[in-house]
Amino acid sequence: MEHRLWSSGASDKNKAMVEQLQRYGIIKSSKVAQVMETIDRGLFVPPGASPYFDSPMPIGYNATISAPHMHASCLELLEKHLQPGMRALDVGSGTGYLTACFTIMVGPEGRAVGVEHIPELVTSSIENIKKSAAAPQLTDGSLSIHIADGREGWPELAPYDAIHVGAAAPQIPQALIEQLKPGGRMVIPVGTMFQELKVVDKNQDGKVSIRDETAVRYVPLTSKDAQLQAN
Repeated sequence: MEHRLWSSGASDKNKAMVEQLQRYGIIKSSKVAQVMETIDRGLFVPPGASPYFDSPMPIGYNATISAPHMHASCLELLEKHLQPGMRALDVGSGTGYLTACFTIMVGPEGRAVGVEHIPELVTSSIENIKKSAAAPQLTDGSLSIHIADGREGWPELAPYDAIHVGAAAPQIPQALIEQLKPGGRMVIPVGTMFQELKVVDKNQDGKVSIRDETAVRYVPLTSKDAQLQAN
């Protein structure tokens, strides 16, 4: 997918970004298209960046916001587990973009939780969300962002129907498997030098199955200190 295809527009530009993802077959679900049109990516990218390019972007603190096609792919993979009233956990919530998408999908009767270990990103992500269509859920408490080590999840509100992890773990953290609800799904990049986006399903009996979806390249899921010291 060539970045130049999106360079001319800007949110007529957000809508154009979504339409482009649909044309490329990355967005197949009308619900995913609707939520990505509702949550303007431009509100969640640092000033001066090009939010509608299909590219990951640095957000400071050796972190990135994923490319739009990765967000779309993860929303597609998780859609059936982001129905109204369900619970979703976004690990490494960064600028808050995907957490905001989750809360629109699960609605005010559901619960969307973001965890991020960089306090400054938590603060800025809450400000981003306040400017977005997800602001009412922040006010009513059905959406919350917490300072925490994402490898430990957020057990206070577990179990979750959907878990998304926005950084690559060397292996799948056991705490996240435990916090996945029977019938739920987790999407997580796993690996160091070579990474795969893995889809983790837990059946109603609690049996876990894991499959590879695609090769990816994410920043590592690590401790706060290690992340801040990374080159």
